Amino acid sequence: MTTMLVDHLRSLPDETLAALLRMRPDLVVPVPSDLNALALRAQSRMSIARVLDGFDRFTLEILDAARLSRGSDDGTTSIEAIFNLASGVDRQLTRAAIDRLRARFVLYGPENALAIATGVDEVSSPYPVGLGRPAALLDASAAELVADPARLRRTVLAAPPQARAVLDRLAAGPPVGTLAGGGDAGSPVRWLVDNALLVAVPTGGFELPREVGLLLRRETGPLGTLHPAPPALGAAAREPKAADSAGAGQAMDAVRHTEALLLALEAEPATVLRSGGLGVRELRRLARSAGVDDGIAATLLEAAYAAGLVGEAEAHAAPVGRPAPETQVLPTARFDAWRASSIARRWTDLATAWLTMTRQPGLVGQRDERDRPITVLAPEVERSGAPATRRTVLGILAGQPPGTAPTADELLARLDWEAPRRTRGREGAYREVLTEAALLGVTGLGALTAPGRALLADDAAELGHDERAAADPLGMRAEGDRAPDDPPSAIKVLDALLPAPVDHFLLQADLSVVVPGPPEPELAAELEVVAEPESAGGASVYRVTPEAVRHALDTGFAADDLHALFRRRSRTPVPQALTYMIDDVARRHGGLRVGGAGSYLRSDDEALVAEVLADRRLATLGLRKLAPTVLVTPMPSNRLLQELREAGYAPVPEDATGATVRSRAKVRRAPARGTGLARLGAAGAVDAIAGVQLTPPRLLGIVESIRRGDAAARTARRAPAAVRRTGNGSGPVAVQTHTQALAVLQQAIRDKALVWVGYVDAHGATMSRLVRPVSIGAGYLRAEDERTEMLHTFALHRISAAVLD
Repeated sequence: MTTMLVDHLRSLPDETLAALLRMRPDLVVPVPSDLNALALRAQSRMSIARVLDGFDRFTLEILDAARLSRGSDDGTTSIEAIFNLASGVDRQLTRAAIDRLRARFVLYGPENALAIATGVDEVSSPYPVGLGRPAALLDASAAELVADPARLRRTVLAAPPQARAVLDRLAAGPPVGTLAGGGDAGSPVRWLVDNALLVAVPTGGFELPREVGLLLRRETGPLGTLHPAPPALGAAAREPKAADSAGAGQAMDAVRHTEALLLALEAEPATVLRSGGLGVRELRRLARSAGVDDGIAATLLEAAYAAGLVGEAEAHAAPVGRPAPETQVLPTARFDAWRASSIARRWTDLATAWLTMTRQPGLVGQRDERDRPITVLAPEVERSGAPATRRTVLGILAGQPPGTAPTADELLARLDWEAPRRTRGREGAYREVLTEAALLGVTGLGALTAPGRALLADDAAELGHDERAAADPLGMRAEGDRAPDDPPSAIKVLDALLPAPVDHFLLQADLSVVVPGPPEPELAAELEVVAEPESAGGASVYRVTPEAVRHALDTGFAADDLHALFRRRSRTPVPQALTYMIDDVARRHGGLRVGGAGSYLRSDDEALVAEVLADRRLATLGLRKLAPTVLVTPMPSNRLLQELREAGYAPVPEDATGATVRSRAKVRRAPARGTGLARLGAAGAVDAIAGVQLTPPRLLGIVESIRRGDAAARTARRAPAAVRRTGNGSGPVAVQTHTQALAVLQQAIRDKALVWVGYVDAHGATMSRLVRPVSIGAGYLRAEDERTEMLHTFALHRISAAVLD
């Protein structure tokens, strides 16, 4: 079979081989030495499994038809034989499925003698289209029964109702079952076995012969019910404007909650566990501070981490003799710039990071293989296939008219048709994508929103740009790409849906502050200092309290500054109560002065100093009176300031000259880190397996290299290969072709001799090992290591040399 495929590959033009490598990029890791190595790799178990994973349900059904129709002599089939089996389906649809299989060389050869890649049977069900093996391979009595069609029909018609129900179920596939409790005398299964309609197999079960299954399928046809078209997504639809509005509101909430989570990390950084990630208690604390549940907090933290807004840094250095400092999670410097940008830009950064990150937040809270809980930001959340999963789900929604809102079950049914091998068993991951998309506002009311469509379009454009850049590294071709300073379309689309940012607020008589819309970044920064938040949403509410005014004075505002700010920003008259409050707090502010000595505390108000000295809440400071207006303590000044403020006093720091020092508190930031926006797996633009971009020029270069190696292998003399010894004592390395290496291995199997095998591992490193070959088959060499007495398996396409010891 391999020789037949090699001959077929050799007859193809370079463009066809390049197309094969583009559709199956795993075939170039490492680059095959010749066409024989390429043929072995193309039929290997792992490569075939990977290509079958990308086929839809109907294409896999047509592949099963090819397996069912192949002849017993040469193992080939024909396009006409496949057409006859799928006679109930439009021939054009069947032909298109066959063309997909042939383009990827799962089927190859002329139309009247199509061969099937050898790895297909290894990775597929042993029962094509749910039919069992021929009776001749199972049992002599069954073979005798099916050889007489009339007798077979009479026997089936004579089956008791319960036995007939078993037959119908097995005929639909799979055609096997177990005898647990069903082999007793008088049972339906026992009747079927006794009458040769079922055959007991050595594994303890039973199997329905193929001929019996074909008879029972006489109404539906040999292939059973085929599925040439994907299932409909239902008629449920939303008004596009309503879906977009709902998504825009959810986008605002996602940005607000993310900001709240990161501000909580800024105020109190979270400690990283030794095993990685944040503990359950830390996640709950952050979720509680942001007003969301743990699952939402985990998703937003993972997206923020992927966007580079969160990072890790060591805690302050520990004293000598103490354990090493802990690692903490806190915002990065990028967070400050992110907060100062528009809501639409902030959302786009967050949603893009979510779409492309190789993390699966839905795993948080589940158990790993060692029954330990998986935590947020832990290594166990890493999943390389997560971006492809999100793109697949959203791609289906994007292919529907705006407003289409399928249910989760309908979407899973569609996914099960489009990629059944990838979908089955991973339904939970696809449901998580829908939940996360709704959380971020990528979908609204179950439908893909306009910003969500723009996000996918930007992602596809970026991937296309990567491919064009790789094909034109010098930038010589004129392209119509977006200008570097032109924002992504998702920002523009979301900006049009969001209410315009406001630069004012409405002061109420009860000292509440109503912001009638999303505040501008400058206004938001001012409100963060002078007021306390009470509620958020389309219109957020703050409240001015004495504590908030004191905090504003601590950060450097003067009373006049606060009066001017409220007059400038408020569209309603400033309540007189607010004016009195500001003046009253400002009058008392700074009555105490703190400076550095051990440190000291002074005040012109002797009564106030006496009050502080007598305050039992400050006993831990060890205050001592030096003068009626001066107290000292061994504690540092920042500790003294903190304790006094927590006790309700309003001290201010001063420098060595006695001048008041007013400044904003410094906040720690984690080192800047990359955004980690992995762009993998869109139309083969970037090959995630090889780690290279398979552009047309590169593919043609690989094809040329393979052909040169093939020509050298064909013209090489059948002589012992030249051998050079490695300097590290790891054994000899042969200078030979792949064909010569296989010949040496086959000779070693016949002679039961030791042989040095050189091979390329998954990381591209060349190694060698002394082994005794046992067998060659299905694209693998099985050999025993004499030293360890262990059996090893080598993929033939990775073997680079073989030399007898």
